[in-house]
Amino acid sequence: MKLQGRTAIVTGAGRGIGREVALLLAEEGAHVWAVDPGVGRGGEETEDRPADEVVAEIRDRGGKAEACYDTVSDFDKMGELVNGIVRDHGKIDIVVNTAGVLRERMIWNMTEDEFDMVINVHLKGHWNLCHHAVRHMRKANYGRIVNFASDAFKGSVGQCNYAAAKGGIISLTRSIAKETQRNDITCNVICPAADTRMTLTEAVKANRQRKYEAGLMTKEQYERTMIFRGPEHIAPMVAYLTTPESWAISGQNFHIEMGKIHTYYYGEEQRGLVHGADGMFTLDELMSAVPNSLMNGLEPIVPKTDPALAGSEDAKAKSA
Repeated sequence: MKLQGRTAIVTGAGRGIGREVALLLAEEGAHVWAVDPGVGRGGEETEDRPADEVVAEIRDRGGKAEACYDTVSDFDKMGELVNGIVRDHGKIDIVVNTAGVLRERMIWNMTEDEFDMVINVHLKGHWNLCHHAVRHMRKANYGRIVNFASDAFKGSVGQCNYAAAKGGIISLTRSIAKETQRNDITCNVICPAADTRMTLTEAVKANRQRKYEAGLMTKEQYERTMIFRGPEHIAPMVAYLTTPESWAISGQNFHIEMGKIHTYYYGEEQRGLVHGADGMFTLDELMSAVPNSLMNGLEPIVPKTDPALAGSEDAKAKSA
């Protein structure tokens, strides 16, 4: 077993990807704390205790696990969790942050509470646990952190709160990796693609069908979306990143889905403008240089739309 004797916290461990990660880490010998308050997809209160279920499954398999029902957005509770593990077991080796909620709405209809909830659970929740855990990891000169973002960091319609949080998590991860590089602490981030209760809703299925019927998706692309991509495909790479052998990998962003893993690269310059005189561009110079040189040939982030049609497109989205 590759994680024998290690202590691990997995948030969002009651269902989906978090559950699969918790099961695999325990199978590899880690003592796992499964953190999950049992809330609904949008953060609403329920009477569910999925953390108990995954803990029972781990113990039935001969592993070690404990349940925690606190929300990751509570700074003090996450501190109590980490400090308690260190007090009773001497160390905290592994943190995997998968917990999350969704509150989807277009920006003009999104409320402040909907924005804050998603930011607090995703971005602040990651920071809370990492903050408390890293303090102890630095003293031990060892730690493995795996955070969870999403391809939504590229921009996601109806999910500006979620996309902003995930982009922030990627930057947070890279910052932690740089700050802890001398302490054998690694911090990496995963952008998963898996079908769970969070991602594969009836609305998502209906939207895929509409795209296919409208010619926005080929038959091959549509049929691929209908193949169930279980969360179990995400867990092995996460487990690898928690092993001592992954010491040289830190600050990296991995996309993972069934049968495919790839990395993202940041910071490269695609194309530039250089002013060889006093360094000051004039507006007239930019009016020509930006469209004809800087942006010429680059794939647009947003498809070009005739301004005359913008009003009608906006009207279609008002109800979202």
